[in-house]
Amino acid sequence: MTAYYDDLETRSADARAADHLARLKVLIAMVQDHVGSCFPAGDVTDLSDLAKFPVLRKSTLHDWQQTNPPFGGVAMGDFTHVFQSPGPIYEPGGSTHDWWRFGRFLHACGIGKTDIVQNCFGYHLTPAGSMFENGARAVGAKVLPAGTGQTALQVQAAKDIGTTAYAGTPDYLKVILEKADEMGVKLGLTKAAVSGGALFPQLRSYYADRGIDCLQCYATADLGHLAYETMPGEGMVVDEGVIIEIVTPGTGDPVAAGDVGEIVVTSLNPDYPLIRFATGDMSAVMEGSSPCGRTNMRIKGWMGRADQTTKIKGMFVRPEQVATLVTQTGADRARVIADRDGDADKMIVQLEGADLDQNAAASAVQSVLKLKGEVTCHAPGTLPRDGLVIEDRRTYET
Repeated sequence: MTAYYDDLETRSADARAADHLARLKVLIAMVQDHVGSCFPAGDVTDLSDLAKFPVLRKSTLHDWQQTNPPFGGVAMGDFTHVFQSPGPIYEPGGSTHDWWRFGRFLHACGIGKTDIVQNCFGYHLTPAGSMFENGARAVGAKVLPAGTGQTALQVQAAKDIGTTAYAGTPDYLKVILEKADEMGVKLGLTKAAVSGGALFPQLRSYYADRGIDCLQCYATADLGHLAYETMPGEGMVVDEGVIIEIVTPGTGDPVAAGDVGEIVVTSLNPDYPLIRFATGDMSAVMEGSSPCGRTNMRIKGWMGRADQTTKIKGMFVRPEQVATLVTQTGADRARVIADRDGDADKMIVQLEGADLDQNAAASAVQSVLKLKGEVTCHAPGTLPRDGLVIEDRRTYET
């Protein structure tokens, strides 16, 4: 097996940017020319121009699909499957080579032509099972379409056919191994490709102690494979078929390198081009390149959810409102803090920027948030860069 899935993984940053820009221009033109398109006019001459376009949120896509089923009038290419995820949201799926791009991750896991993959992701309605099967085919592996549940039968099948690799959620592999121990069955699993849940360090160590190398990837039903581990503790390398931005929650504004923000993805798949699709997940860019030799940007993995909507004094405060507050006050950034004053809610609004007008800021807070609160102004670079625009400090212990 070669060290890398293809030459794309080790190309220069300039070569990658040029390729992505060329593909992005084609996709934007296709989306804009599509009948009934809601995508605004505009062109890109640099990848940074993406920030000029609006963020597409899952709630908006859901509304489009309800009005114009099943895919909301989004420009489409060739597809062979239709999946349903909670919402409901409908996603297309393809059968061509590595349509969802999971082959890259499975290759990094060491899975190839000599392996039989026990695919324990679901095959019904949701796309995860098909995603990993398509990726396994891309690397030449054979697949046991196991799905979830019936653990004793899974153990028996793994023993009888000699599965060597597991694909599924991080915790279900442990269930299979413990059931095998209970049945007195020795399994030949040595590799694990996991997603869809947290891979805690102690769980990874448990698998390592049993001779199983376990790596995780980040993916969504809408977009497919987005980023993947190549070795533990070194973050996740971004997939070559997407462009990832990290933005301030509630806005489309990119954060500074290294700051925590919401993951926004542009898929370069011409069969289902989603441009600036907000995942609702938080992460941050890692500095430098991976020691494995892959040169694409790395992210730190999942760092929480971006929807920080919080109820204060009976009123919801949303990230979008905080973004409006930043615009109206001329601040560089803002942070709304929900706290308690005795038995009552208390709101503190921190604004960061130069030469801010305290009185005007207080007026803007009341106008935008519809609440009164303590307003404090801070020098540039003062507020935390942790991705929070709304922080809830309240505790409810009696």
